[in-house]
Amino acid sequence: MRCPFCGHGDTQVSETRESDEGDVVRRRRRCQSCDKRFTTYERADIALPMVVKKDGTRADFDPAKLRASMGLALRKRPVSIEQVDAALERIQEKLLTSGAREVASTKLGEHVMRELKRIDKVAYVRFASVYRSFEDVDEFRQLIRDI
Repeated sequence: MRCPFCGHGDTQVSETRESDEGDVVRRRRRCQSCDKRFTTYERADIALPMVVKKDGTRADFDPAKLRASMGLALRKRPVSIEQVDAALERIQEKLLTSGAREVASTKLGEHVMRELKRIDKVAYVRFASVYRSFEDVDEFRQLIRDI
């Protein structure tokens, strides 16, 4: 690790600690040249796939956008934040375990619909009504019958 003060390439680790959750390692380092101390943090760099939108453009996967769209469907519903967090974790886990470098936005929407169906049927219908953009009332009725 290069020293941020003098740029020397030889630093020594004087202390190492893991976070309570075990997902971050904190290291105290000392520069061999200027003798200054600094802290570094080490965490896994996990790359989620790029999202390919319907128009063909690509965007980084953004959990905040996913949370916001689920939040709209879950607005004023009796669903806890923990349930939403767990659903988001399951979606991200599916994306990571797939190993794909890209995921279609339609596939991502299907994952969201599956999770919403598990935690709140009304939110599922709300999300589906926007996501699937029904052409007529009969399609909407069929979705409700399927639940």
